[in-house]
Amino acid sequence: MEELTKNAKITKPLAPSPEPPVLSSHEPRWLMPSVDFLLTLAAWLLAYWVRYDLQLIRPVNEENAAAFAPYLPYAVIFGAWLYINYRGDGLYKNVRGRPWLDEVYIILNGATNATVLIMAISFIVQPTVFSRLMLVYTAVIVVVLLSATRVIKRMMRARLRARGIGIERVLIVGAGEVGQAVLRMMLARKELGFYPIGYLDDNPDRGDVDLGRVRGLGRLDNLVQVIRQHHVSMVVITLKWKHYDRIIQMVQQCEALGVNVRFVPDVFQLNLKQVQVETLDGIPLLGVSDHVRFPRQHRLLKRVMDISLIILASPLLIILFALIAIAIRIEGPGPIFYTAKRVGENGKEFMMVKFRSMIPDADKYRQQLVQTHELDPRHPKIPDDPRITRVGRFIRRASMDELPNLINVLRGQMSLVGPRPPTPDEVELYEPWHKQRLQIMPGITGLWQISGRSDVPFDEMCLLDIYYIENWSIRLDIQILLLTVPRVLLRQGAY
Repeated sequence: MEELTKNAKITKPLAPSPEPPVLSSHEPRWLMPSVDFLLTLAAWLLAYWVRYDLQLIRPVNEENAAAFAPYLPYAVIFGAWLYINYRGDGLYKNVRGRPWLDEVYIILNGATNATVLIMAISFIVQPTVFSRLMLVYTAVIVVVLLSATRVIKRMMRARLRARGIGIERVLIVGAGEVGQAVLRMMLARKELGFYPIGYLDDNPDRGDVDLGRVRGLGRLDNLVQVIRQHHVSMVVITLKWKHYDRIIQMVQQCEALGVNVRFVPDVFQLNLKQVQVETLDGIPLLGVSDHVRFPRQHRLLKRVMDISLIILASPLLIILFALIAIAIRIEGPGPIFYTAKRVGENGKEFMMVKFRSMIPDADKYRQQLVQTHELDPRHPKIPDDPRITRVGRFIRRASMDELPNLINVLRGQMSLVGPRPPTPDEVELYEPWHKQRLQIMPGITGLWQISGRSDVPFDEMCLLDIYYIENWSIRLDIQILLLTVPRVLLRQGAY
């Protein structure tokens, strides 16, 4: 063991990540309306080509042939009416986190209204030649082009935000349950462009302690100093309303510094998904539902998806299992599989199966390595672990050592997506809020895996896992599975 520790590189706890550059990304208000109008004219030209040149669906009689020029006024009216609809429906507002399908609905609704308007005008004007089928083509092409443009816009904005352009540098005031809920969202939804630089709290057990890579910046009195020092562009206040006077004072300080300020109402200490907002003639009414976080139908749906994907991938999995097993056996003596006790849903223990990637007696040296490398015992990860074999290093880098976890999935002990299962001794060191990640079935991959894998500190991993539990959907599972593939291929954070 002395030789192992001599050859190992000593790794210190992760320091807070460097702050991104302060770069703004201002989109002119006229840009998207102008792009939409030009695309609308292009849609009319394409529709004319499809109708009169390709003559799809129905041929054009010679007497009904027409030039494009008579359609140009209708195209301009169509585009102008789209602008009026889209402006009224908020399509051109910069709404962070708005789903793409919501934008598609607005686009579809506007195209339908514009089509009805042009139809009505054609009945009144009675032009010599007018193709209603061409108008239908136009509406379909408009929806496709404008929807595709929103996808491209989202991709470009995500790339800019990844480079620190157009992000909001956020300071969270209050590190309680509500503050952590806000932090979970910002860490899990990085595409929204929120970068949490840290938080303030008068409780020294919170305000002076880093939460993963998010820094504890001290007491509330540090507000002005922190805003100036860290170039904060937005402050999110999550204090209870009993601190009303203090909140008003902080708002005034933020406004004096030209910083945006947002509140999270006291009621949102409840699960955010449980709050229902209604209005009574302009008066907001907040209701609370008794929604269960993970009802039985969701569990069944998730289970069906897990089993179906494993069955579909079984031919490739059988080949991979055989090749890895042969490689481990050729390298030297020892079992092919490694089994270890893990803690699953609601604290229930089970035996997790993996391909063996370390020397046969690796567990004996675990505690010594944790102490030698000064690792977080709740989530110890050693980049150059001396216990790993040559074959083990390869399969760990490619995440193939976890393939036998599929056996646990078939047994109903794990899922494809979920929090990674901890060991019992790790759970003994958990604080109460950490145990929220044990509320659902553990998984092979999850939000923290696609956010950096082993490079993600323990507290940040817990925040991501809790966000996943609170916001689960089949769509989120599919998104995580798809994002896992490039992370595995690029070997990001794997060791």
